[in-house]
Amino acid sequence: MRTQVKTPLLSICIATYNRAGYIGETLDSIIPQLDDDVELLVVDGASTDNTEDVVRKYSEKESFIRYVRLSTKGGVDQDYDKSVELAHGEFCWFFTDDDLLKPGAVAAVKAAINEGHDLIVVNAEVRNRELSVILQSRRIVLHDNKVYAPTAMECLFVDALDYLSFIGAVVMRRSIWLSRERESYFGTEFAHVGVIFQEPLPGTALIISEPYISIRYGKGQWTFRGFDIWMFKWPKLVWSFAHISDKAKRCITRQDPWRRLITLILQRGRGAYTTQHYLVHLSALPAARLWKSSAWLISRLPVHTLACLLYYYGRLTRIKALILFDFKPKGKE
Repeated sequence: MRTQVKTPLLSICIATYNRAGYIGETLDSIIPQLDDDVELLVVDGASTDNTEDVVRKYSEKESFIRYVRLSTKGGVDQDYDKSVELAHGEFCWFFTDDDLLKPGAVAAVKAAINEGHDLIVVNAEVRNRELSVILQSRRIVLHDNKVYAPTAMECLFVDALDYLSFIGAVVMRRSIWLSRERESYFGTEFAHVGVIFQEPLPGTALIISEPYISIRYGKGQWTFRGFDIWMFKWPKLVWSFAHISDKAKRCITRQDPWRRLITLILQRGRGAYTTQHYLVHLSALPAARLWKSSAWLISRLPVHTLACLLYYYGRLTRIKALILFDFKPKGKE
């Protein structure tokens, strides 16, 4: 057992809930990379499975691993915020509880911290659920690291915001996080995006181009809630930043993406749009009768058949949104 005796440079903060089947593999990818400059903090939002048993086996062996179980589930935004409050490091890495760190990831982040940046964005590859197949080699298509001055926040917004919906990419100076408004973003699912972009950073931001994270795609934890998140919560957040131009915001999402029938077709193919979603979210909205009829019909399309068509069309056209589809052809892994 190693004993951590000094204030760490970096806290890897994992907010978890009911991830007993995945979190052990995540920890196994992180622990070999740790040293006295890094602590690992797991905040459990009152899991009802045996996540606690899994994590405690690790924390009992290593003093630099801290496990905190909350009495109630606060939600992803509140639990990550709580992890920052509990962290000891100068920087916090908001890592996820089911993805993996590739070798060299922690060393690369520490080197970036020592360069003096306030925000570090770590690139990722995307793999299938079993991590056996690479679906996308780089989420951000950069082949060299890129630095953004405080005056270039809009450039960072355009280059990285789509990827930054994934919280596991974010490494941020803890003092900046704690100094900014957070509670107004609770419940958005993307409080980290609100904290980062509510105003320009005092210092520079860096994107690490090397994909040091393996994202496990297609876990389906947001499938049913995904329609509300991507059609309403995410656009509302993106369009809330007053100092970002409308042109930049349109690069990320439309204000009302649900208005496009092709978007509804994609959502239906993912199983994220159903008749219930239509009734709850769309039926009462002001729209033409023909559009409403079409939206209702889309909600009735057979999901598996549609997913199959979209998947193979994506393979042929190399359209990213279709290649990254939670669809497994029969007879294939």
